[in-house]
Amino acid sequence: MIVPSLRFENMPEVRALTEKYAECFAGIGIYPRYCAAWQSADIDRVRQVVLHPKVVAIGEIGLDYYFNIKSSRETQFIVLNAHLALAADLDLPVLLHNRDLQTYRDTLRLVGESPLAGRERPGVLHCFTADYDIARRALDLGLYLSFAGPLTYANAKKLPAVAAKLPLDRILIETDAPCVPPEPYRGAHRSEPAHVRMVAEALARIHGRSVEEIAQITCENARKLFKL
Repeated sequence: MIVPSLRFENMPEVRALTEKYAECFAGIGIYPRYCAAWQSADIDRVRQVVLHPKVVAIGEIGLDYYFNIKSSRETQFIVLNAHLALAADLDLPVLLHNRDLQTYRDTLRLVGESPLAGRERPGVLHCFTADYDIARRALDLGLYLSFAGPLTYANAKKLPAVAAKLPLDRILIETDAPCVPPEPYRGAHRSEPAHVRMVAEALARIHGRSVEEIAQITCENARKLFKL
């Protein structure tokens, strides 16, 4: 499991989980919701935590223009660019958060302009929900795409169609716990890491593979991306 931090306050907790459980690894970064007070020196604080041996990614970072986001777009761009540069410097992939098509477009532009451009394993668009055009552009940048609970939703038509077109060697699966629980837990329950099997089952149906094959393929993809 990759357990991401969202802000400085929970980085020690995330790090403690990785030290307690051998199968847990960490992503370290500042989530867009928490970057309003960002100072340029903060990236050095992030760097110090990232140097922990079980940190395998920078994130969860990205862009979010949704309601109640106090961080301006300009500040979010500054923070994301700082993290992208740090990831390139330390040769770590990024865990990228996006909320809508515009944030996907802006994120891909910034990644393409960053020192990560052209790297073998720049990172992953996590909990992917965009269209095939965005997916294709992400693949062209070397990014992986990770699917979560929305892939299982009964009313999801476009997302499975996108997943069907993607090469399996660039796909990951996740739960984005505690958010977006898969069917049949949608609405009344929070998502749990154990629910990842339901995402695997959905991806298996879409690609005409067994759940065991999907589990093996996505595990190998994760090992490659995060150097596990």
